[in-house]
Amino acid sequence: MILWPMGVYGASVLLVAAVMMGASYVLGERHRDRATGDPYESGIPVTGSARVRLPAKFYLMALFFVIFDLESVFIFSWAAAARDLGWVGYIELLVFIGSLLSALAYLWRAGALDWGTSRRKPRPFPTKGESVL
Repeated sequence: MILWPMGVYGASVLLVAAVMMGASYVLGERHRDRATGDPYESGIPVTGSARVRLPAKFYLMALFFVIFDLESVFIFSWAAAARDLGWVGYIELLVFIGSLLSALAYLWRAGALDWGTSRRKPRPFPTKGESVL
């Protein structure tokens, strides 16, 4: 059978994990000082709850940062191989950057990057009998 190496590997992984957990239990320190369970963040005492609700714009901005930062990795890797890729690679990079710029323009026009107060007044919902336009 071909599956026996996978079974041996799985059993060895479980054995190593069990040995490591057992060794940490046997060799680990057991003290219950008052400050042991308190959270510690760079020497600054904790104030408030860790379950603070943040507005969605913070999460959106973090997501945009990750997305556009990842694209910079692709551009840097293209720069490392630019001579080997030639003109075809250059045109592909221009298309890639064009799609990034179009996505950024869309986000800008949609107001996803606007953190300040809106200059446009929101349109009220139409009442019964009013036109939507």
